[in-house]
Amino acid sequence: MRVCKWFMDIKIGASILSADFAHLESEINRVQNAGVDFFHIDIMDGHFVPNITIGPGVLRDIHKLTSLPLDVHLMIERPFSWVNRFIAAGADMLTLHIETVSPSVFRRQAKYIKSKGIKLGISLNPGTALARIKSVLDIVDFVLVMSVNPGFGGQEFKSCVLPKIKYLRQIYNGDIAVDGGINNITAKRVIKAGANILACGTFIFEARDPKAAIRKQKR
Repeated sequence: MRVCKWFMDIKIGASILSADFAHLESEINRVQNAGVDFFHIDIMDGHFVPNITIGPGVLRDIHKLTSLPLDVHLMIERPFSWVNRFIAAGADMLTLHIETVSPSVFRRQAKYIKSKGIKLGISLNPGTALARIKSVLDIVDFVLVMSVNPGFGGQEFKSCVLPKIKYLRQIYNGDIAVDGGINNITAKRVIKAGANILACGTFIFEARDPKAAIRKQKR
């Protein structure tokens, strides 16, 4: 198991959904060499979100191609039915959506997941109130705030989530991640609001110079 210890400095994760899957190995190497801190891997089932992406088999292959931590974002119904398979495939972090689990069930499962050495996060969509996750903030390693409606990459950042991030920072001392529409401009806005982990896809993978793109986000 690779070490996944986050500090409050800014971390950038490359969202694999935006990679060219016809050249996945070279894409991973390119952005890894550019200095990303981890890979963010969106798992979609066509039910919770209107798209289908990858499963444990592809994750296992990605795990072979990089030594960086793999943050597996489960945008699926019944996520606990899949947890063990994604852990076995190489997940270092698991992010579950509060819209798919009850706080009470999440709390019961959290101890088991973390006993496997996995970092555990809770995510919420732009339209979901922070009140939904307050009762689990004491047991998660990080919170992922969605700044787009999940399902597809390349969407425009929703600025309505900025007050949510600011308030979350007031009540939560852990890592706050943001996912959706992150670029050099929106990165500054979410960092100012209190986030310290950014999941970014298009802006990194489509950049001629990924290293410069990452550097612009961390400034």
